[in-house]
Amino acid sequence: MNGHCFFKPIVQRLSFFAFLVAALIALPVLSVGINLFAGGTSDTWSHLAATVLPEYVANSLWLCLGVALGVGTMGTTMAWLTAMHDFPGRRVFEWALLLPLAMPAYVLAYTYTDFLQFVGPVQTGLRETFGWAKADYWFPDVRTLPGAMVMFSCVLYPYVYLVVRTAFLERGSGMLEAARVLGLSPWRAFFRVSLPLARPAIATGVALALMETLADYGTVAYFSVPTFTTGIYRAWFSLGDRVAAAQLAAWLLGFVLLLLALERISRGRARYHDGSRRQPQPGRRLAGWKGWLAFGACLMPLLVGFILPAGLLVKMALGEIEGEFGSRFLTLAQNSLLLAGVSALLAAGLALLLAYAARQAARRGGMGSIVARLASRLVGLGYAVPGSVIAVGVLIPVTRLDHMLAAAWQEMGGAHPGLILTGGIAALVYAYLARFLSIALQTVEAGIARITPSMDDAAKSLGCGEVAVLRRVHLPMLRGSLLTAALLVFVDVMKELPATLVMRPFNFETLATQTYTLAADERLAEASIAALAIVAVGLVPIIVLAWQIRAGRQTTAC
Repeated sequence: MNGHCFFKPIVQRLSFFAFLVAALIALPVLSVGINLFAGGTSDTWSHLAATVLPEYVANSLWLCLGVALGVGTMGTTMAWLTAMHDFPGRRVFEWALLLPLAMPAYVLAYTYTDFLQFVGPVQTGLRETFGWAKADYWFPDVRTLPGAMVMFSCVLYPYVYLVVRTAFLERGSGMLEAARVLGLSPWRAFFRVSLPLARPAIATGVALALMETLADYGTVAYFSVPTFTTGIYRAWFSLGDRVAAAQLAAWLLGFVLLLLALERISRGRARYHDGSRRQPQPGRRLAGWKGWLAFGACLMPLLVGFILPAGLLVKMALGEIEGEFGSRFLTLAQNSLLLAGVSALLAAGLALLLAYAARQAARRGGMGSIVARLASRLVGLGYAVPGSVIAVGVLIPVTRLDHMLAAAWQEMGGAHPGLILTGGIAALVYAYLARFLSIALQTVEAGIARITPSMDDAAKSLGCGEVAVLRRVHLPMLRGSLLTAALLVFVDVMKELPATLVMRPFNFETLATQTYTLAADERLAEASIAALAIVAVGLVPIIVLAWQIRAGRQTTAC
């Protein structure tokens, strides 16, 4: 009894500290919502609403519609072929179809622009082969809204492929056998049994892809497609109006919330339970032309989304390896690694704190359990919010704090110190944590859930306190989960562009910002080295995930 009374204050302090951390992480999102109503209606906002806001809404809607159709079709088709059939190359495609995830959409956009432009190798080859002049043929322009849809679909379909493939592998064999007994062909059974059962997984994958689409800045800015992310950047930097930027950010946040709500509403009272007994089934053998057709269908998205652009990047990088940009590469890589490393370590540590506090509070119930659950919900806000929204949400309170600190310092008799926090790395790392801590928390929570509570009880019976249980029991068993959490955050920070562009210190460049800057200046060959480095880092978690798939582990999220 005394031991319980001794540990209870520790658990309460952990829960309070976890809630405080979660509130700080959620502050940028809440700040955007508050400023939407607190800032009034500025002249800038009135001008934007009357001129470009309808275009932002229309382009964002069309982009979401096109990407949803693209990733849903591609991801579901690839998942169905690799999970339910056997054909040449299937074992390779099972993991290779994940590789486009390592290719940021803006890198793909830069690569294909160089490849397909008028002076690029494709059109040049056509003119030389057929003797055409510019006016003799028509060639589609990739730097358009449909082109952006294709770019996003090619790199984001693995979100759908991964979760839907798992749903197909976990299908009830009894239901498919019943469908065959009733005379349904494999094709009709797919549409009437397998596909309806996989609908929640398809919706989840499409929602993830659409959130990434709305969060993107590099692709739509380079293709000159006005969306909310480009509008936020222009309102903040070109017009200097934080209220207008916050209101655009709130509109974009509303778009994300609408995406999540629509799928919930569309389900209605439908249920997707599969109560039949699961038994492993051999894949249906596709022989002859059917097998090679399946091979080609799986090869095309892999070729367009990874193999061809990676090869083009390597070719361009080899031509620029001795150029002027090569001397700056180490500095850019150092800046990127510094930001990614610090953010990954902090995210893993904070995720461990939040997950452990939630575990201990849940075991004891009461107010601590409610606070711990609320903390997890607050942290989860960040991942569904685009980086541009997070950047605006961080800059608004941090800038106000900077002005307060400067005024206090000046009143104490010192000179005006300027902006201390806003122009530093600390605010940028804070934005990364607000954006990506949710990924680390979900990974650590999944790992800590596998530790049986009896091990905690056994350690406490031997005299270990809460901190000792964490250090001597949980940490050794969570090394893999913590490493995975840190790795995922590391890669996401390396690729992140909108928040870095908005919040980076003066004259501070990363691989992502340098790639965007050089590509915007049409120096695509020079941008290839930084882009290739980003892709190489992004391959690390993909390789780990591919190894898990090949080892037979079932994974439901990337």
